[in-house]
Amino acid sequence: MLMRQRNSKMRVGRTALLLVDMQVVWMYSASGTDNDYFTHRNATVAVPNQMRLLQTARQMGVDVLHTIIRSLRSDGRDRSLDHKLTPIHIAPDDPQGAIIAELSPIKDEIVLPKTSSGVFNSTNIDYLLRNLGTDHLIVAGQLTDQCVDMAVRDAADRGYRVVLPEDACATYTAARHHAALTAFGGYCMVTNTDDVIHRMKEIMPHE
Repeated sequence: MLMRQRNSKMRVGRTALLLVDMQVVWMYSASGTDNDYFTHRNATVAVPNQMRLLQTARQMGVDVLHTIIRSLRSDGRDRSLDHKLTPIHIAPDDPQGAIIAELSPIKDEIVLPKTSSGVFNSTNIDYLLRNLGTDHLIVAGQLTDQCVDMAVRDAADRGYRVVLPEDACATYTAARHHAALTAFGGYCMVTNTDDVIHRMKEIMPHE
C-alpha cells in the first residue's frame, strides 16, 4: 500500500525538482584531480543526468528549485554552528558559490541560499513548496550522504513523496554513495534518471 502511494503518478502543478548544492566550489574532491571518483562521477554521470532532469522539468512545467550553500553576511556570522566549526563559508559575492553553468537557473526557478546542511532547516523551502502545492519532490545533487540525505529525510518527515534518481547524485566514494542509499532508502523512492524522466513526461503540460 505505502509503496503504491510512493509510486503514485506525478501531477501537473504538484511536482517539483530540487537540485542540491551544484556549485562551482563543490565540483572537485579534496584531491583536486580530474580523475578521482567524485570528479569523474560528476562529470560523466551526475551532472549529465541532472541536465536531463532539468530539461525535462522545464518542458513539462515542473517547478524547479536550486539550493546552494551561501552565507547571507560577508562575515558569515549567520551560518550554523556546524558550518562555523567545519568551517564552511561562501560569501554572498563569492563567484565560486555560483551554480555551475550547465544547471544555471532561468526565470521563475527559485534559488535558496542555505547556511546549514539541511535545506529544510535554514531556508523557507517548506513554506514555498506548500504554497506551490507540491506533492512529489524529486531530489538530486550532492553530497549523497550529507545534504541530499538531509533533504530527503526532512522532506519525507514533512509529508512529501520524495523521489531520488540515484544516478543524478554524487559523493566522494562509491561506498559512501551506496551506504547512503541504503540508509535513507526507506524515506523515498530510490530510482534512476530514465525512470524519473518517464514519470515527468506522463504529466500533462500546462495549457
